[in-house]
Amino acid sequence: MTRLAVFGRAAALAVIVTGSLAMPLRAQEISEAHLTAAREAIAAINATDRYDNILPGLAERLKAEFIQASPNFQEQISAAVDEQALVLASRRADLEREAATIYAKSFTQEELQAISTFYATEAGKKLLSNGPLVARELTRAVEIWANGISRDLTNQATEKLRGVIDAAAIQPPAVDAGQPAPAQQ
Repeated sequence: MTRLAVFGRAAALAVIVTGSLAMPLRAQEISEAHLTAAREAIAAINATDRYDNILPGLAERLKAEFIQASPNFQEQISAAVDEQALVLASRRADLEREAATIYAKSFTQEELQAISTFYATEAGKKLLSNGPLVARELTRAVEIWANGISRDLTNQATEKLRGVIDAAAIQPPAVDAGQPAPAQQ
């Protein structure tokens, strides 16, 4: 038993070490052309556009907190927070680089190029613009469908079981004429 536990720990350690050594190798495997294809795909599908409002939103929230604490310094607070937000805006490139790496690890260079090519077409552009609306409509349709299925399943199963349960309902025991009837409580 002890040998098995030692072997198990050794195997786990080997997996961890192998995985940690493989991570830098995988990061090095991504060529610049592959990252470029990932950046193009990200741009084509607007993958990071939804994150554009994070920094402005954080800045507005911080201004509101500071102004609430020191309302007499509203102009200075707004100017200072806006100035620092502009300095931090350059870090948006870090997100784009990270997104490109994630996409490059998830898709081959050829797949990324195919994605970019498709989303540059009219059909691809239409899918991007109408996709959220279509998804909402589909979700609504699924909810209606699921409610109908649930209703029908409940009704049909209830009807089927009603016959089984009613037929097997507990019947009062037959009273033997020679035995006194049990006292009712």
